[in-house]
Amino acid sequence: MGRALTLEQWNRTLLERQHLLERIDDDVVEVIDRLVGIQSQDPQAAFYGLACRVHDFDPADVDTLLTERDVVRMTLQRGTVFLMDGLDARWIRELVQPSITAAGTRNHGRRLGVTVDDVAEHAAEILAAADDPVPGAALRDELARRWPDEPPADLAAVARWSLPLVQAPPRGLWQASGAPAYRHLDDWIGPGEPAVTGDEARKDLIRLYLRGFGPATVAAVQTWSGLTGLGPMMKAMEADWELREHEGPDGQPLYDLEGLPIASGDEPAPVRLVAPYDNLLLANADRIRVADPDLYAALTTPNGRSPGFVLVDGRLAATWTPTRDGIDLVELRDLTSAERADVEREADAVQEMRA
Repeated sequence: MGRALTLEQWNRTLLERQHLLERIDDDVVEVIDRLVGIQSQDPQAAFYGLACRVHDFDPADVDTLLTERDVVRMTLQRGTVFLMDGLDARWIRELVQPSITAAGTRNHGRRLGVTVDDVAEHAAEILAAADDPVPGAALRDELARRWPDEPPADLAAVARWSLPLVQAPPRGLWQASGAPAYRHLDDWIGPGEPAVTGDEARKDLIRLYLRGFGPATVAAVQTWSGLTGLGPMMKAMEADWELREHEGPDGQPLYDLEGLPIASGDEPAPVRLVAPYDNLLLANADRIRVADPDLYAALTTPNGRSPGFVLVDGRLAATWTPTRDGIDLVELRDLTSAERADVEREADAVQEMRA
């Protein structure tokens, strides 16, 4: 057993690994790798997620990575769109594909009179025959021509969930717009095999998560990844001296990579405007590290959309939303005048990036 951690140590260790205590002067792609991708169903969210972590962040750096196909936007963990290194996306997509296929079948395939495999096969033929990325509407219409009696939206959804499809630029570029257009991952970044598969892939995903989000409970790894049954594997990794088990503030077992440092708990935590949908808070079973449950519950929206999150002294204190005219700030607790001034300075920096 490792050490017993206070809530402050748990909080600051997470913020340090997320580059939220001090912005890092590093290549954007390396930061994306350390975060194990950035949630990106809102195409602009990833830019804000990097701006609060990278010193002198320039959105053009992400645009270049996307257009040069080093990073991709595609459906990965939990059936959610992520911005991720293309080679990592290949093996992670294969690892989570069974859960994605199951969700697609449950939500869409059950309404079809044709098999999921048949839809996926025909969609792959449509994509392979095209010279350019295929707009989502065109893919839907082509599938509907093949099966005119089936609901077109469900046909298209099954195709998207069954195949590793990249959302090609210009969608996903900074301050760009446009409907999704799709290309098969192998046709976009080049053919290849997953770097790792099976149980080794599961172990690698655990390692990556703990490097960026640890120490963490088994539930946190599973909630973020969408995988289940990881507890015995993590216990075995601990027995092999690869992981260490700490005790959390409430006595919960927390796993971490052996040898990674733990924060003292009293490191300064400057105000940060964290992106909408950021996995620091979203899909985080260990959210207590950075958010009081009652505050987080107060911002839950019925349509599933996420505001940006404002961290003050390392914890959720307000939300922010980009608007046409600026940044809309909503306090979840009363901020002091000094705290409010710090929040407004960070908001001004975000607005300057948007100008």
